[in-house]
Amino acid sequence: MTILETERLRLRESVPDDAPFMFALYNSPGFLEHIGDRGIHSLEDAVAHIEKNMIGSYRDNGFGLYVVEDKTDGTPVGVCGLVSRPTLDAPDIGFAFLPEHMRKGYGYESAAAVLAWAQEDRGLSRILAIVSPANAASVSLLEKLGLRDEGMVRMTEDADPIRLFATSA
Repeated sequence: MTILETERLRLRESVPDDAPFMFALYNSPGFLEHIGDRGIHSLEDAVAHIEKNMIGSYRDNGFGLYVVEDKTDGTPVGVCGLVSRPTLDAPDIGFAFLPEHMRKGYGYESAAAVLAWAQEDRGLSRILAIVSPANAASVSLLEKLGLRDEGMVRMTEDADPIRLFATSA
C-alpha cells in the first residue's frame, strides 16, 4: 500500500516479496558500518524481518519503515520511515539506501515527506533521529531537515553512544 508520493519517489509498505531487496540493503557495506548487522543473512531471514518488524510496526504503531521506490520504474532504492523504540520517548525517523542510489537526493526527499506526513497526518509533534557519530552524511541530512542535535545517548547500557537529534516541536 502506497503511503506517500514525492516528485520522484513512492513510499509503500513492505511485503514479503521485498526479501531480495531487503537482503541486499541490510547487507550493504554502509548499512553494516553505520547501522549494524540486523541478522539478515538469508532470504528467509529477510522475510521474517519484514513480517515481524516492518509489517508488525504498521499494525502495532500505525507507521514503520517504508520501501522507497523510484516512480519511473518501481525500482526499490531504499527505506525511509518511522521506528518506535522502547528506549526513546518519541518515534525516530530512519532511512537507508542502496549504494548505487545514494547521493541522488532520495534521502532528503523521502525523509522530508515522512516528517511532514508524521506531523501533519499523524499528529506527531516530536520526531527523533539516532545516528552513528561517524555517519557524517546522515548527520548532514538530519541538519538539513531541521532536526537539532540533543547530544549523545546509549540505546542500551552496554551500547556505544550515538547522536540524538529531534524536531523543534
